[in-house]
Amino acid sequence: MSDAPARHIAVLVEEVLHWLDPQPGQIWVDGTLGAGGHSRRLAERVGPTGRIYSLDRDRAAVEKATQQLADLPITPLWANYRDLAAVLDDVGVPQVDGVLLDIGLSSDQLADAERGFSFAADGPLDLRFDVSEGRPAVDLVNHKGEQELADLIYKYGEERHSRRIARLIVERRRDRPFVNAAELADVVRKAVPHSPDARRIDPATRTFQALRIAVNDELGALETFLRDAPTRVRPGGRVGIISFHSLEDRIVKEAFRDDPRWTPLTKKPVVATDRETAENPRSRSAKLRVAATTNDINVGKTSREG
Repeated sequence: MSDAPARHIAVLVEEVLHWLDPQPGQIWVDGTLGAGGHSRRLAERVGPTGRIYSLDRDRAAVEKATQQLADLPITPLWANYRDLAAVLDDVGVPQVDGVLLDIGLSSDQLADAERGFSFAADGPLDLRFDVSEGRPAVDLVNHKGEQELADLIYKYGEERHSRRIARLIVERRRDRPFVNAAELADVVRKAVPHSPDARRIDPATRTFQALRIAVNDELGALETFLRDAPTRVRPGGRVGIISFHSLEDRIVKEAFRDDPRWTPLTKKPVVATDRETAENPRSRSAKLRVAATTNDINVGKTSREG
């Protein structure tokens, strides 16, 4: 990743601060550091007597944040938020006052052609946040059976043309294996019927989403976090999770609703204002849900809830 200034803009920042309500001297975890936007604002709230432990699976993001956030009470750590308990044990913190997750792909990662997150680039088809673990997406594309590929794309990408996409992928790789992201994007675009709606997302988006979720086990990480976090967040502490597609949001909604250790504070997901969506289009699909580990429901309603 280059040393250029971060292009990622944190979403729902004011909403996060309103609902999580971090206070001076508290200890928080930002489980998805990214470009550091949320960590910075949380750190400003907890002040010099507090501490933010900011985790990210992307080593490049951690290295960049270590330099850019050095003036704040933030400790960047190369770690997966699913390992929250182990991370807190390592730093000697039994419990924290709250946790924030902003799940998904950052704009910085999308701009990194070296890992194929952008299907507009000729980067290798990798899609891993942490390239030191797991298998790159190119292995799945080149070796999984047609039915397995179709099921994966449908399950994680909610792509209704998954069977046709999988069929064309298998046909293409018989001639030569896939190497980079652009090759796969071209095949997917041929498989998806053209839409006259100019506002439609790129036809390759859902397939790349599915592969990214699979190689990073993103849903498994989220489920593990939701299961373990109540034991490491103090009674009355708050957890906020920002998701960007229905699979993640459904998991969060059901956990907050069905696990008695959680008390939902947002009856419906909090979404971005019209102003924010105009300034940052990525925020259009962002949904924030917040829960407490007790019945500490002292947060008022906000017009941004919807």
